Amino acid sequence: MNVHSSRYNCTECGKCFEAKHDLTIHRRSHSGEKPFECTVCSKRFTQSADLVRHSKIHGEKSYKCHLCDKAFNQSGTLTTHMRVHTGDKPYKCSLCNRSFTRSSNLHNHTRRVHMKRRPYDCHYCGKLFKINYELKRHVRIHTGAKPYSCRHCSERFRRLDQLKTHLLKSHNEGTWLTCHICQKKFSCNGNLKKHLLRHGGVKPYVCSECPKSFYRADVLRCHHLVHSDVKHFCCGSRGKYFKNKAYVVKHCSRCSA
Repeated sequence: MNVHSSRYNCTECGKCFEAKHDLTIHRRSHSGEKPFECTVCSKRFTQSADLVRHSKIHGEKSYKCHLCDKAFNQSGTLTTHMRVHTGDKPYKCSLCNRSFTRSSNLHNHTRRVHMKRRPYDCHYCGKLFKINYELKRHVRIHTGAKPYSCRHCSERFRRLDQLKTHLLKSHNEGTWLTCHICQKKFSCNGNLKKHLLRHGGVKPYVCSECPKSFYRADVLRCHHLVHSDVKHFCCGSRGKYFKNKAYVVKHCSRCSA
């Protein structure tokens, strides 16, 4: 008999763990809970060790950009930042004409747009995902988990960008990011980047079923639902299925009201 056999089982997916602590951490992958919060930027983490590593980015910033007032605590981060001013995008996709300022952005692009395999499946509704983070974010639709909490009031949010917007609007905390073309404001850099694609005028993502084209791959994926009878999104409490994620979110909010 193996005395080291796993004793703690996850009731959600069946995985086994030898230590109760490991099971506790694993369960957060289903619930979306992130109990460890950075006191500087409000980013949250599932493990304390991840928070400790993250906290280092808020240390002394001795590497300063000579073109703007930004400063960084690592020379490599400054090098990457300088590409904002130079427009240099050294990381090119070998499958399309897109190029990126960071290798991580190229990696994410390849996985999201060009990789057909979707190894991560939702055990609530069966929807498949290419990236584990996307699955974790999706599961919150079913569980109702809101891991991002406001430090000033009792409000909680499913997504970090929702929390940042709340802090800016309700508590005047943070800095709005402004589009230099139309002056529209955003709370997150990622949302600003998506918006800027609209000013480029190029819609590289073309629907294979109709002539429509789109600025982003995720918008094209949502559009494909128009041509399909498949309903991937399920309300966990009522068992009702929807084509569009926005519809199920709205429906689930009514169920929990």
